[in-house]
Amino acid sequence: MIPQAPSDPLTGLSASRFGLYIHFPYCLSKCPYCDFASSVVKELPHRRYASAALRELDLRLSADPELRRRRLDSIYIGGGTPSLWEPACVAFILRGVRERFAIAPGAEITLEANPGAAEAKAFAGFRQAGVNRLSIGVQSFQRGTLAVLGRAHDGQTARQAFLAARDAGFENVSMDFIYGVPGQTVEGATSDAALAASLGPEHLSAYALTLDRESLAEEVPLAKMWARGEVELPSDEEALEMAHRIGQVYAAAGLLRYETSNYARKGFHSRHNALYWTGGEYLALGAGATGFIRRSAEALRYANFRSAEQYLKAVEAGSPPEASREVLGRRELFEERLAMGLRLSAGIDVQAVCESFGEPFVKREAELARLIAAGFARQSEGRTALTDRGADLHSSICSRLI
Repeated sequence: MIPQAPSDPLTGLSASRFGLYIHFPYCLSKCPYCDFASSVVKELPHRRYASAALRELDLRLSADPELRRRRLDSIYIGGGTPSLWEPACVAFILRGVRERFAIAPGAEITLEANPGAAEAKAFAGFRQAGVNRLSIGVQSFQRGTLAVLGRAHDGQTARQAFLAARDAGFENVSMDFIYGVPGQTVEGATSDAALAASLGPEHLSAYALTLDRESLAEEVPLAKMWARGEVELPSDEEALEMAHRIGQVYAAAGLLRYETSNYARKGFHSRHNALYWTGGEYLALGAGATGFIRRSAEALRYANFRSAEQYLKAVEAGSPPEASREVLGRRELFEERLAMGLRLSAGIDVQAVCESFGEPFVKREAELARLIAAGFARQSEGRTALTDRGADLHSSICSRLI
């Protein structure tokens, strides 16, 4: 039985309340759709980067000693390509975190991995280092789709990586997929979903490819090609059909949708990612990492330098590696809490959210009634959740309620 994280009172979802995100920014190549903070280097600074991350943690704890009293419910190592990191360095940084924080029993500790053969050989080392959940970035099993996405692996290598994770002792394995890719068909996306489900993972993610400038941190090569008319995305209707077919395949395999893009077997939803959707707090370390810490009625969000070299130089000089910090007031927190909560299949107690942030519920009550009557939302146990029809219009519905 997996120990449960605390439940968020507004959604009822088991989620971490305080987590740690560690960003490993290095890759062997840059995928043309990826806007995450990443650097392509010939030689990875394994130990140097691990030491810098712990040094950043010490800087943050010195600036805010109260954080030391907190208990970590989850740790997530993302990237970039964290599976390129030497397992000994992952063990080093996890040991350093344990020396500085109390860790909840059964805490979820995730590492993102590429499905390459070289990375798969390190899976056992990551398990020994203390990682207990692996998230493999498969994206597709189809040769043509992988080529468009600039992925080096093939379908067989991806299947072998999943089996290698099992052989390494991982009992909680997730795989990520992308749909709505140029040249991809509804049948191709459905085939990916069926093969993924047949492997028996505990968790699957299915993200729609996004190339519009407003949604990206940087204009990536594939977005530039799309803007120039060199590639064509599937139509909105085709992308929606892909999403619906994927959900049907996963549901038939016992993987239920608990968030707009995420599916899991009972008890295996990502407790770390759930803290983002339920207003939890998280420290973040590493180049390009973003953290969120509450301060009474306000909250602080900080973002580190996206350049790995700039990050390392700042930390090693004893300076906070922040590119920006923003104080969020009650109104901003209300908007985020409502929008994120409505991404969850469990829904959110809209009246309680309004009361928590001093927003009037009366003027939103009538809008909720209209959404329910029109089949875009449903209510259960005091929480409002979007139906499949409503989920397709999430942004529009949030605008009306906000």
